Amino acid sequence: MPKTEIILTHNIVGLGGESDQVKVAAGYARNYLLPQGLAVPVTHANKRRLESLRQRRAEREAHEYNTMSELAKGITKLTCVVKVKTGDDGKIFGSVTSGTIADELKHQFDISLDKKKIHLDHPIRTLGEHEIELRLHAEVKATLKVRVESTTLQIVPTDGPDGQTGDRSGGVRTEKRGRRPEPRPEGKPEGKVEAKGHAEARPKPEAKSEGEPKAAAPKGKKGEKPERAK
Repeated sequence: MPKTEIILTHNIVGLGGESDQVKVAAGYARNYLLPQGLAVPVTHANKRRLESLRQRRAEREAHEYNTMSELAKGITKLTCVVKVKTGDDGKIFGSVTSGTIADELKHQFDISLDKKKIHLDHPIRTLGEHEIELRLHAEVKATLKVRVESTTLQIVPTDGPDGQTGDRSGGVRTEKRGRRPEPRPEGKPEGKVEAKGHAEARPKPEAKSEGEPKAAAPKGKKGEKPERAK
Protein backbone atom coordinates (compact mmCIF):
# COMPACT_ATOMS: atom_id res chain seq x y z
CA MET A 1 0.00 0.00 0.00
CA PRO A 2 1.56 3.32 -1.05
CA LYS A 3 2.42 5.84 1.67
CA THR A 4 2.46 9.60 1.58
CA GLU A 5 3.99 12.14 3.95
CA ILE A 6 1.81 14.89 5.41
CA ILE A 7 1.96 17.62 8.05
CA LEU A 8 -0.71 17.41 10.73
CA THR A 9 -2.54 20.64 11.49
CA HIS A 10 -4.65 19.17 14.33
CA ASN A 11 -4.08 16.68 17.10
CA ILE A 12 -5.11 13.18 16.05
CA VAL A 13 -5.06 10.56 18.77
CA GLY A 14 -2.79 7.69 17.87
CA LEU A 15 -1.24 9.57 14.98
CA GLY A 16 0.32 12.80 16.25
CA GLY A 17 -0.13 16.46 17.06
CA GLU A 18 0.10 19.74 15.22
CA SER A 19 3.30 20.28 13.18
CA ASP A 20 4.15 16.54 13.17
CA GLN A 21 5.25 15.11 9.82
CA VAL A 22 3.91 11.59 9.51
CA LYS A 23 3.52 8.98 6.81
CA VAL A 24 0.08 7.52 6.28
CA ALA A 25 -1.69 5.50 3.62
CA ALA A 26 -2.25 7.58 0.50
CA GLY A 27 -5.94 6.74 0.45
CA TYR A 28 -6.39 7.74 4.11
CA ALA A 29 -4.72 11.10 3.46
CA ARG A 30 -6.52 11.72 0.18
CA ASN A 31 -10.00 10.66 1.31
CA TYR A 32 -10.09 11.85 4.93
CA LEU A 33 -7.20 13.89 6.38
CA LEU A 34 -6.71 16.39 3.57
CA PRO A 35 -10.43 17.02 2.82
CA GLN A 36 -11.18 17.51 6.54
CA GLY A 37 -8.34 20.02 6.95
CA LEU A 38 -6.57 17.85 9.49
CA ALA A 39 -3.36 17.76 7.49
CA VAL A 40 -1.59 19.41 4.56
CA PRO A 41 0.86 18.00 2.05
CA VAL A 42 4.56 18.44 2.74
CA THR A 43 5.62 21.39 0.60
CA HIS A 44 8.00 24.32 1.05
CA ALA A 45 5.06 26.68 1.52
CA ASN A 46 3.49 24.47 4.17
CA LYS A 47 6.80 24.02 5.99
CA ARG A 48 6.76 27.73 6.71
CA ARG A 49 3.60 27.10 8.78
CA LEU A 50 5.39 24.70 11.11
CA GLU A 51 6.33 27.39 13.64
CA SER A 52 2.75 28.63 13.98
CA LEU A 53 1.54 25.05 14.24
CA ARG A 54 4.03 24.35 17.05
CA GLN A 55 2.84 27.44 18.89
CA ARG A 56 -0.78 26.33 18.56
CA ARG A 57 0.15 22.89 19.82
CA ALA A 58 1.93 24.28 22.90
CA GLU A 59 -1.11 26.38 23.79
CA ARG A 60 -3.47 23.44 23.34
CA GLU A 61 -1.36 21.10 25.49
CA ALA A 62 -1.04 23.71 28.25
CA HIS A 63 -4.80 24.18 28.27
CA GLU A 64 -5.40 20.43 28.38
CA TYR A 65 -2.92 20.02 31.23
CA ASN A 66 -4.58 22.72 33.34
CA THR A 67 -8.04 21.40 32.60
CA MET A 68 -7.16 17.79 33.47
CA SER A 69 -5.30 18.83 36.62
CA GLU A 70 -8.41 20.59 37.90
CA LEU A 71 -10.56 17.62 36.91
CA ALA A 72 -8.25 15.23 38.76
CA LYS A 73 -8.61 17.23 41.98
CA GLY A 74 -12.39 17.11 41.84
CA ILE A 75 -12.96 13.62 40.49
CA THR A 76 -11.05 11.93 43.32
CA LYS A 77 -13.77 13.16 45.71
CA LEU A 78 -16.58 11.59 43.70
CA THR A 79 -18.13 8.13 43.83
CA CYS A 80 -19.64 6.95 40.58
CA VAL A 81 -22.55 4.55 41.19
CA VAL A 82 -23.23 1.91 38.56
CA LYS A 83 -26.42 -0.13 38.93
CA VAL A 84 -26.53 -3.60 37.39
CA LYS A 85 -28.81 -6.61 37.32
CA THR A 86 -27.78 -9.69 39.26
CA GLY A 87 -28.99 -13.23 39.69
CA ASP A 88 -30.26 -14.84 42.89
CA ASP A 89 -26.67 -15.75 43.77
CA GLY A 90 -25.56 -12.11 43.50
CA LYS A 91 -23.55 -12.56 40.31
CA ILE A 92 -23.64 -9.73 37.75
CA PHE A 93 -25.25 -10.24 34.37
CA GLY A 94 -22.50 -9.13 31.99
CA SER A 95 -19.81 -6.73 33.25
CA VAL A 96 -19.01 -3.06 33.88
CA THR A 97 -16.70 -1.62 31.20
CA SER A 98 -14.89 1.68 30.73
CA GLY A 99 -17.67 2.75 28.39
CA THR A 100 -20.25 2.12 31.12
CA ILE A 101 -18.29 4.26 33.58
CA ALA A 102 -17.88 7.06 31.01
CA ASP A 103 -21.65 7.08 30.43
CA GLU A 104 -22.39 7.25 34.17
CA LEU A 105 -19.90 10.10 34.65
CA LYS A 106 -21.73 12.05 31.98
CA HIS A 107 -25.16 11.18 33.40
CA GLN A 108 -24.41 11.74 37.09
CA PHE A 109 -21.84 14.55 37.08
CA ASP A 110 -21.98 15.96 33.53
CA ILE A 111 -18.31 15.03 33.04
CA SER A 112 -17.41 14.19 29.46
CA LEU A 113 -14.47 11.82 29.50
CA ASP A 114 -13.09 9.67 26.72
CA LYS A 115 -13.45 6.02 27.70
CA LYS A 116 -9.85 5.49 26.57
CA LYS A 117 -8.75 7.56 29.57
CA ILE A 118 -10.48 5.09 31.93
CA HIS A 119 -7.96 2.32 32.53
CA LEU A 120 -9.34 -1.09 33.45
CA ASP A 121 -7.14 -4.17 33.69
CA HIS A 122 -10.30 -6.21 33.12
CA PRO A 123 -14.05 -5.53 33.18
CA ILE A 124 -15.68 -5.36 36.62
CA ARG A 125 -17.83 -8.41 37.42
CA THR A 126 -18.39 -8.07 41.18
CA LEU A 127 -20.51 -5.82 43.38
CA GLY A 128 -19.01 -3.33 45.81
CA GLU A 129 -16.51 -0.49 45.59
CA HIS A 130 -13.64 -0.43 43.12
CA GLU A 131 -10.83 2.09 42.56
CA ILE A 132 -10.28 2.86 38.89
CA GLU A 133 -7.21 4.56 37.44
CA LEU A 134 -7.85 7.50 35.13
CA ARG A 135 -5.10 8.54 32.70
CA LEU A 136 -6.37 12.03 32.01
CA HIS A 137 -3.15 13.36 30.49
CA ALA A 138 0.36 12.20 29.77
CA GLU A 139 1.36 13.85 33.06
CA VAL A 140 -1.92 13.69 34.99
CA LYS A 141 -3.45 10.62 36.61
CA ALA A 142 -6.31 10.26 39.07
CA THR A 143 -8.29 7.60 40.94
CA LEU A 144 -12.06 7.28 40.68
CA LYS A 145 -14.21 5.35 43.13
CA VAL A 146 -16.84 3.22 41.42
CA ARG A 147 -19.55 1.52 43.47
CA VAL A 148 -21.42 -1.28 41.72
CA GLU A 149 -24.91 -1.87 43.14
CA SER A 150 -27.56 -4.42 42.30
CA THR A 151 -31.04 -3.43 41.16
CA THR A 152 -32.37 -6.93 41.83
CA LEU A 153 -34.33 -7.34 45.08
CA GLN A 154 -32.71 -10.01 47.22
CA ILE A 155 -35.08 -11.83 49.65
CA VAL A 156 -33.17 -13.90 52.18
CA PRO A 157 -35.49 -16.05 54.37
CA THR A 158 -34.45 -16.67 57.97
CA ASP A 159 -35.40 -19.61 60.19
CA GLY A 160 -36.90 -19.02 63.59
CA PRO A 161 -36.23 -21.12 66.73
CA ASP A 162 -39.09 -23.50 65.88
CA GLY A 163 -38.24 -23.79 62.20
CA GLN A 164 -40.68 -21.06 61.27
CA THR A 165 -39.80 -18.87 58.29
CA GLY A 166 -39.20 -15.27 59.21
CA ASP A 167 -39.52 -12.09 57.25
CA ARG A 168 -36.73 -10.11 55.56
CA SER A 169 -35.89 -8.21 58.74
CA GLY A 170 -34.90 -11.45 60.48
CA GLY A 171 -37.88 -11.67 62.85
CA VAL A 172 -40.13 -14.71 63.03
CA ARG A 173 -43.55 -14.14 61.59
CA THR A 174 -46.17 -15.60 63.91
CA GLU A 175 -49.93 -15.59 63.63
CA LYS A 176 -52.35 -15.97 66.52
CA ARG A 177 -55.32 -18.10 65.69
CA GLY A 178 -58.27 -18.21 68.06
CA ARG A 179 -61.65 -19.89 67.87
CA ARG A 180 -64.13 -17.92 65.96
CA PRO A 181 -67.16 -16.94 68.03
CA GLU A 182 -70.28 -18.87 67.13
CA PRO A 183 -72.99 -16.78 65.53
CA ARG A 184 -75.70 -15.74 67.98
CA PRO A 185 -79.14 -17.05 66.97
CA GLU A 186 -81.68 -14.45 66.15
CA GLY A 187 -84.12 -13.60 68.93
CA LYS A 188 -81.75 -14.83 71.66
CA PRO A 189 -80.66 -12.22 74.21
CA GLU A 190 -76.95 -11.51 74.22
CA GLY A 191 -75.05 -12.91 77.19
CA LYS A 192 -76.82 -16.27 77.41
CA VAL A 193 -74.96 -19.26 76.15
CA GLU A 194 -76.94 -22.06 74.62
CA ALA A 195 -76.07 -25.56 75.78
CA LYS A 196 -73.97 -27.40 73.24
CA GLY A 197 -74.55 -30.97 72.13
CA HIS A 198 -77.65 -33.15 72.22
CA ALA A 199 -77.34 -34.46 75.80
CA GLU A 200 -80.65 -34.47 77.67
CA ALA A 201 -80.99 -32.18 80.65
CA ARG A 202 -80.79 -33.91 83.99
CA PRO A 203 -84.16 -34.14 85.78
CA LYS A 204 -84.51 -32.01 88.87
CA PRO A 205 -85.05 -33.92 92.15
CA GLU A 206 -88.67 -33.94 93.31
CA ALA A 207 -89.39 -31.66 96.19
CA LYS A 208 -90.71 -33.35 99.35
CA SER A 209 -94.14 -32.26 100.42
CA GLU A 210 -94.52 -30.55 103.71
CA GLY A 211 -96.07 -32.65 106.46
CA GLU A 212 -94.68 -35.97 105.23
CA PRO A 213 -93.14 -37.71 108.27
CA LYS A 214 -89.54 -38.61 108.13
CA ALA A 215 -88.62 -42.23 108.82
CA ALA A 216 -87.22 -42.42 112.30
CA ALA A 217 -84.29 -44.60 113.02
CA PRO A 218 -84.99 -47.38 115.60
CA LYS A 219 -83.69 -46.55 119.02
CA GLY A 220 -82.37 -49.12 121.38
CA LYS A 221 -82.08 -49.09 125.13
CA LYS A 222 -79.35 -47.05 126.65
CA GLY A 223 -76.26 -49.11 127.05
CA GLU A 224 -77.39 -51.90 124.77
CA LYS A 225 -75.57 -52.61 121.68
CA PRO A 226 -77.52 -53.30 118.60
CA GLU A 227 -77.71 -56.92 117.63
CA ARG A 228 -75.76 -58.03 114.67
CA ALA A 229 -77.64 -59.67 111.88
CA LYS A 230 -77.20 -63.41 111.88
